[in-house]
Amino acid sequence: MISVLLVVAFASLTAVLAQVRVPLWFTPVPFTGQTFAVLASGLVLGWRRGAASQVLYVAAGAVGLPVFQGANGGWAYVTGPTLGYLIGFVAAALVAGFVARKALFRGAGLVGALAGTVTVYVFGVAWLEHALGVGLQEAVALGMVPFLVGDAIKATLAGLLPVH
Repeated sequence: MISVLLVVAFASLTAVLAQVRVPLWFTPVPFTGQTFAVLASGLVLGWRRGAASQVLYVAAGAVGLPVFQGANGGWAYVTGPTLGYLIGFVAAALVAGFVARKALFRGAGLVGALAGTVTVYVFGVAWLEHALGVGLQEAVALGMVPFLVGDAIKATLAGLLPVH
């Protein structure tokens, strides 16, 4: 029962932090706080429950609950330019939790959080390239470069959390 509550809590935290956003005029991808929650879910809950929390988050949005940035939800939003990032959230929670758990040294949480951040970029940029019909260089310029500093800060903060 506790595991279910924790999964729901971290899905909810992701939804709340998705509303902390700064739209950028030059890209369809806004700067949000939700990646902190994604990384934290994998680190604090472990890779299985962390990934489950993000599956729940994406599923809630897919059925129309207003959990995505800007209180968006629905299938049309899920399948839009941010689909890769949403899939990347599930994978990132899994990767962050798995890497941090397997690393046997101080700072494992930071390594896991950075690995999770890279995972979000891999999925997000790949789908953005496809969705916008642009080349890889432009997709990186739109979907990764503007977020590097903010995501490094969020990964560092998440990396300070206790690792499960």
